[in-house]
Amino acid sequence: MKLIREVTSELPIYLANSLNSLRLEGQKRAAIEILQQFDWEVPDWVIVPGGNLGNIYAFYKGFKMCQELGLVDRVPRLVCAQAANANPLYLYYKSGWIQFKAVKANTTFASAIQIGDPVSIDRAVYALKNSNGIVEEATEEELMDAMAQADSTGMFICPHTGVALSALIKLRNSGVIAAGDRTVVVSTAHGLKFSQSKVDYHSKKIPDMACRFANPPVQVKADFGSVMDVLKKYLGNKTPNH
Repeated sequence: MKLIREVTSELPIYLANSLNSLRLEGQKRAAIEILQQFDWEVPDWVIVPGGNLGNIYAFYKGFKMCQELGLVDRVPRLVCAQAANANPLYLYYKSGWIQFKAVKANTTFASAIQIGDPVSIDRAVYALKNSNGIVEEATEEELMDAMAQADSTGMFICPHTGVALSALIKLRNSGVIAAGDRTVVVSTAHGLKFSQSKVDYHSKKIPDMACRFANPPVQVKADFGSVMDVLKKYLGNKTPNH
């Protein structure tokens, strides 16, 4: 990030990183849309994947603006979900906000949040403290399992959303998020951008990962009968209604 800031200070290149306050102004729109779609009823929790940490602050900014305008009476509790392989905010949170230390980010399937020294750390901490928020992490196996479970319902999510869903599962299982709590999980990208990781998961080709929710690909001959035989097997021998 230091290099990028030096380059943009010398050349006519626009910095669109979360250091740019205009980016945050655009991102906060998502918080407003959540409230609009909920008929201005504030959800109890909003879970956001976090890397450079501009998003979590932007959501807080949007919710807070609506509160100050009198559109809602409170802001939801925010959860920033990080990959365990790139989790400086999580470690800072677990230390009781004593001292922030950047980390060397290890490779994660959630590549867009593979950041060890986030530029918006101070803003993120401000947002979390002022929303009574928390930070959770997800291992590679946890995020991939969560992604596969979501996909089995008809979604096609990205690994970053898998991180957020894993946080939801862990917080629900621990009782932090109650059964009756209304919770929003923010999905940040489409799964088509990360199709290879999905293929590897369902093919059980990821080292040291059980891939518990894999739906293994099936190879069939390129003829109608072979395709129908496989489909009938997986659909419980159901036939289409005419």
